[in-house]
Amino acid sequence: FIAEQEAQALRKAMKGFGTDEDAIIETLTKLNVSQRQQVLITYKSTIGRDLIDDLKSELSGNFEKVIVGLMTPTTMYDVHELRRALKGAGTDEGCLIEILASRTNAEIRHINENYKLQYGSTLEDDIVSDTSSMFRRVLVSLATGNRDEGTFVDEALAQQDAQCLYEAGEKKWGTDEVQFMSILCTRNRCHLLRVFDVYRVIANKDITESIKSEMSGDLEDALLAIVKCLRNKPAYFAERLYKSMKGLGTDDSTLIRVMVSRAEVDMLYIRREFLAMYGKSLHSFIKGDCSGDYRKVLLRLCGG
Repeated sequence: FIAEQEAQALRKAMKGFGTDEDAIIETLTKLNVSQRQQVLITYKSTIGRDLIDDLKSELSGNFEKVIVGLMTPTTMYDVHELRRALKGAGTDEGCLIEILASRTNAEIRHINENYKLQYGSTLEDDIVSDTSSMFRRVLVSLATGNRDEGTFVDEALAQQDAQCLYEAGEKKWGTDEVQFMSILCTRNRCHLLRVFDVYRVIANKDITESIKSEMSGDLEDALLAIVKCLRNKPAYFAERLYKSMKGLGTDDSTLIRVMVSRAEVDMLYIRREFLAMYGKSLHSFIKGDCSGDYRKVLLRLCGG
């Protein structure tokens, strides 16, 4: 990897008449996120221009969004997406849930620091001003990045938590949502997986079934996302991708965000889960749903 060569290749692809989109796709998708950052700096120092500005002026639409996303450091990409979800036209609840339910404590802490630096307000304040009721409380809890990340399972507490969840939902008329929130947002993953097993025995149904019957709307979506991410994160993202493409029209912002943010994290596992869950490859799904350079770059990120 020689940053200067890649920088020159990108400049050549954009200079003169017409843009060589294939060369841009080829160059950027073979690099990893830290190499792309080096190219960004080298481009400025050797060519004296801003690479992202150049890309934006040459490209457009969803293709541009993917390419700019690839050029953005991981944490900043999440920061921009959260900001768009909160401050754009209407709130993109799905985006808020997806990022906050799936990132690690360390990732969330980095997001918080960078969000404040970038926008001058805290992520929490913006969540509070843009969402309401119990859904707001779940997001605020997730945004503190304070989940126990140990692996210890306290069997007695697992029994107690499962019983608590049962009594907070299935057993009573109405739902004590605070109980669900405090258990699902704070306990460690190993412990909660045990809680879900015990819950199935007590309630005679899966925790996801109970959440679906007891909650609705954004709160239901948020709690389900937490459970799914704890059980199998790649399967959660496979489902996000499937839903973004199935049916009429494509939810491009979700499709782009998942493909860009997971490309170097767990795309292989997401592909495997996608095939197992839907009987079709992610590759074939993207191929049938997108077109042009947008399709080309997503297929490169998908791989295989």
